[in-house]
Amino acid sequence: MIHLRGVRADVVVDESTGVPTIVHWGAPLGDIDLATIGSALVRPVSNGMLDSVAPISVVPEHGSGFQGRPGLAGGRKGGTAWSPRFVLDGVEELADATGAGVVVGAEDHVAGLRLVTRITLGETLNVRCTLTNTGDSVYMLDRLALALPIAIHATELLTFTGRWTRELHPVRQAWGSGAVVIENRRGRTSHEHVPLVFAGADGFGEWHGEVWGAHLAWSGNHELIAECQPDGRRYVQLGELLHPGEVAIEPGGSYESPTVVATFAADGLTPASWGFHRAIRARSVAATRPRPVLLNTWEAVYFDHDNDRLRELATVAASLGIERFVLDDGWFGSRRDDRRGLGDWTVSADVYPAGLAPVIDHVRGLGMEFGIWVEPEMVNPDSDLFRAHPDWALTTAGYEPVLGRHQLVLNLANPGAYAHVRDQLHALLRDHDIAYLKWDMNRDHVQGSGADGAAGTHAQTLALYRLLDELRSLHPNVEIESCASGGARIDHAILQRTDRVWTSDCNDALERQTIQRGASLFVPPEVMGAHIGPPRSHTTGRTHTLAFRGLTALFGHLGVEWNVLQLDDRQRADLAAMIAVHQRFRPLLHGGDVVRFDPVLNGPTASGHAYGVYASDRSEALVAYAQLMTGMSLAPPPLRLPGLALDRRYRVTPIPLPDAGRAPMRAAPHWWAHGIELTGRQLAVHGLQLPILNPESGVLLHLTAA
Repeated sequence: MIHLRGVRADVVVDESTGVPTIVHWGAPLGDIDLATIGSALVRPVSNGMLDSVAPISVVPEHGSGFQGRPGLAGGRKGGTAWSPRFVLDGVEELADATGAGVVVGAEDHVAGLRLVTRITLGETLNVRCTLTNTGDSVYMLDRLALALPIAIHATELLTFTGRWTRELHPVRQAWGSGAVVIENRRGRTSHEHVPLVFAGADGFGEWHGEVWGAHLAWSGNHELIAECQPDGRRYVQLGELLHPGEVAIEPGGSYESPTVVATFAADGLTPASWGFHRAIRARSVAATRPRPVLLNTWEAVYFDHDNDRLRELATVAASLGIERFVLDDGWFGSRRDDRRGLGDWTVSADVYPAGLAPVIDHVRGLGMEFGIWVEPEMVNPDSDLFRAHPDWALTTAGYEPVLGRHQLVLNLANPGAYAHVRDQLHALLRDHDIAYLKWDMNRDHVQGSGADGAAGTHAQTLALYRLLDELRSLHPNVEIESCASGGARIDHAILQRTDRVWTSDCNDALERQTIQRGASLFVPPEVMGAHIGPPRSHTTGRTHTLAFRGLTALFGHLGVEWNVLQLDDRQRADLAAMIAVHQRFRPLLHGGDVVRFDPVLNGPTASGHAYGVYASDRSEALVAYAQLMTGMSLAPPPLRLPGLALDRRYRVTPIPLPDAGRAPMRAAPHWWAHGIELTGRQLAVHGLQLPILNPESGVLLHLTAA
């Protein structure tokens, strides 16, 4: 037994099972005799079972009697080596500044396979495996998925579903016997099937109940299973979903699984999510300076690029306090609409006869950074690139390819295609003062095969990582955003290589309240793109006040996606004031602990969201309450704020929100005008009364410790 001690959890690993078995993942155990764990947890053999109970190892083995889904599936020609059974072959303990760990080697000489499992524990539990073919023939891998045990009393599951413009919506369900299976074949992390699961004790909430969370750090296809076995044991299993024949391991070759990143908290979802956030912050490439407020031109100009208009747009943006100007789709090749030009990453001489320099110089002269949109993984059939190299598309020979948004996927695993894209992007960044790439990816993989005819999503995902890594090495000061039709590629692996994710193509503040709440469970606000759109939403047609739109976008990496040339003087002043509020609180928003509060049912459903950020030393807090719909009672219930320093006194002050529309408040409580001072214990126990708010409005509260 090996005892690993993390920030909020302990892990005990039994390496004697060959493939290691995690026998404890949960609350800290203190100083214990490790031998007692095995004695305390050995399971009896009951009637109708095998003569031994197979462990739920990191890679559960059918060959050892495990009757759930095997962690490893595959075989050699003729169907041999299909049910391996590993024995221990080496243990190495690890320790560094980020935590402790263990590497366990296991061998199956009959199947000709070696499995090395790496387990580390710090802010999060991280597990990955490497499978090596030690035999003399090809091993066809069908699955390598990693399992984590979940306590038997964790009887509820929280997973996430969605679609384009409605990402990361929670699905909470009782976890009885049987399995919950989530599979993604989109070729990207996906809007619909998020590789994220939480399990918890019955009735767990944001601030109570034991919670276990697991996420697959992978940007391609994936599978997730949560199973309660007939004997009552529970586990979650996550791994890459492989198409038939997609991974063939040659003799001496290896396959490395994606990392499973996991977190535990004894006191609810909010503390559990801090582990995910701190893991990203520990390796963030953009954490060294404030996140610039940006303006994206898409909803201002779409494909209608006019030099004079863009310069005027930049001038107004700078006057509002915006710090980065991002030129969206339409600047390159023949790209005047979404039917042509993808793949031709050279500046359009028709639209920019003098090149991009005049626009960039104007933007930089205003004190703003310049960013630009690209979609390097795609190609339009109507493009110079496709006409020259139709074989570079990720399609299957002999079949009519399925288009998506009038485009095909470009096979980055093809060396020629990879070099072409890398060189064009390198030249773009080398020859222009560009600080930011909005890297988009706007369609799924469908029947995508490499040159050998085998499925190509696995190789494409690795090639994408390699391309991002190489460009970052060539241009270390350029920030990159991961956008994929909005939030279809949000995961910890892409965030090892990028500085931001675009949370959703929907800027409707009402929709965004739920989308961003879901995202906040595993990504911190400084990497979560959140924009103030126009009064009337581009995707839903709803109309919201600037106060509500701004309040919603405040808790992210703030941007503006609105034609600011159309604003009157009052709207410009209000937008500038909203940006100033974000900039005032940006260090807290992007460095503190994200908090969420359980919705108080005001009728059959929750009528509002409460959330915020606490300073890590609990000296300050910023808390928002958003009224989503009317409730059954005339006034909302008091807002309780757990998690502050119980015996410190806090001054609670409303922050006025600039509002170019109707007033959101119909009645304010007595304390509202002058603020109030309460202890952290009072705020947690009885809370404080909020105003009566109109639907689709909200308030912002600032707390400072006395």
